[in-house]
Amino acid sequence: MTIGILKENEGENRVAMLPESVATLVKMNVSMLVEAGAGERSFAIDAEYEASGAKIMPKAQVIAGSDLVIKIQPPTTEEIAMFKSGQALMSVLNPYFNTSLVKELADKKVTAFSMDIVPRTTRAQAMDILSSMATVAGYKAVLTAANTLPKFFPMFMTAAGTIKPANMLILGAGVAGLQSIATARKLGAVVYVFDVRAAVKEEVMGLGGKFVEVEGAIDDKSAGGYAVEQTDEFKARQAQSIHDQAVKSDVIICTAQIPGRRAPLLIKKDTVEAMKPGSVIIDLAASTGGNCEVTKDNQTIIHNGVKVIGNSQLPTDMPTDASRMFGKNMINFLKLIITKEGSMNLNWDDDLVKGTAVSHDGQIVNDRVKSLM
Repeated sequence: MTIGILKENEGENRVAMLPESVATLVKMNVSMLVEAGAGERSFAIDAEYEASGAKIMPKAQVIAGSDLVIKIQPPTTEEIAMFKSGQALMSVLNPYFNTSLVKELADKKVTAFSMDIVPRTTRAQAMDILSSMATVAGYKAVLTAANTLPKFFPMFMTAAGTIKPANMLILGAGVAGLQSIATARKLGAVVYVFDVRAAVKEEVMGLGGKFVEVEGAIDDKSAGGYAVEQTDEFKARQAQSIHDQAVKSDVIICTAQIPGRRAPLLIKKDTVEAMKPGSVIIDLAASTGGNCEVTKDNQTIIHNGVKVIGNSQLPTDMPTDASRMFGKNMINFLKLIITKEGSMNLNWDDDLVKGTAVSHDGQIVNDRVKSLM
């Protein structure tokens, strides 16, 4: 089979695979086509891809010559128009929100896999691109906050007196939240963490964070490690607890999300207005509505002296390692559908293959997507 790697659109610095990942697939008897300049914003030049066994071609020729096309961001309408019936696509389609895109791919009879909905099972951990990118986002969020906050993160004992450490509040103790805790503690901040899942308390404390508990949370073990919708009574207690901690914080990092739903609103406008001027909020949930009421996606605003950074795309600011991690996740998934001879074999009895597919043979095959249309 032949796999094509496309160059991402302007604003996305990552590439789906670096030359090292291409070399791995070539050893698996796969032919590789790479769009010219695909890796340049990740500091991988065309010559490195050629040395890894790939052929460099223009976009149209890559799509036309590939059995499977891989990219990070969803394909544009212009790119989809270049696809042929029966081709396959692997991308991050965000299908629960981009239902029209899924229909467009189905109408084109493209077999599309959305890597952001890989079932969360133990076997799938090695191909979980959401966890990989959340690791990058959590790390980068803390560094962004440190560069933005007009104060030190650590405590200093100086001849001019004692400098108090920064107080940080992290909303959500998933992968991004846990990485934020670890990075912030290394920089010396005092870190408070809120999450509705009591099971993460031990992990938070193990990293040096202080867990903010609110009684009465619903912790659904069948949700695959994700947060679930909570009762109105709990939300009221939660809101007051978060407000009380937020107004004492120098930095808030928002990471809380619910798959297929709007991000939970955790920081109200009046909370932001009660925070100290110069404080910083980084909202990683901006693309799904944000955890903060005043967040604007892909924008940095000043609200009553508080800087609010709405950025769900922080991994693109660390393109080399983010691309490396993304590529390795993709290879682990590809091993499920590539035979030893290098041909493609879609095993629909495999729960990971079936659970990640959104369209096949002209049909939308994901039940959740179908229910949203």
